[in-house]
Amino acid sequence: MHPFPFYLELGFDHISNFAGYDHILFLIALCAVYKIQQWKNILVLVTAFTIGHSVTLALVSFDAFSIPSHIIKFLIPTTIFLTAIHNVVSKGLTEKSNKMGRNYLMALFFGFIHGMDFSNYFKALLMSDSSILVPLLGFNIGIELGQLLVVFVIVGIAFLFLNLIGVKHREWNIFISGAAAGMSLISMLDNKFW
Repeated sequence: MHPFPFYLELGFDHISNFAGYDHILFLIALCAVYKIQQWKNILVLVTAFTIGHSVTLALVSFDAFSIPSHIIKFLIPTTIFLTAIHNVVSKGLTEKSNKMGRNYLMALFFGFIHGMDFSNYFKALLMSDSSILVPLLGFNIGIELGQLLVVFVIVGIAFLFLNLIGVKHREWNIFISGAAAGMSLISMLDNKFW
């Protein structure tokens, strides 16, 4: 079995590597509706995404289910597209706690889908079902740290545009969400499975 630091670095690289831009694009779309003052909400959503990701990794590692990779390659950009559209059409999205609960469930569910993308590779790294706890813990701590780094950069750029340059939050949300929706739509068309 590989040591804990191996899985920690693997998780961190999985999220923060530009080759896996789909996770970064999802985080950008997820953060587009939030201001820096709502950093607690952002952390809750990012953690929900990690929880969903880890549950999927565990279930696939124990052979509980499997979804063909060509379907997952389509579903991942679909999650980005739906998040971006949700950002634009939902008014007062971050103002009410019940809407925060909806965002939390959305991030959790979309984390399940994103976790499927890496699950077969992760499963291949494991030597046996009994050795899953340390790899899963290391990998998911690495994912969380990688996501926090990415979110820190995203929120920092948003702060620059919103607070220092003076871009209106609604315009920022529409621009960022629109760009994420456009990029994900192209990826969905490139990865359609029918």
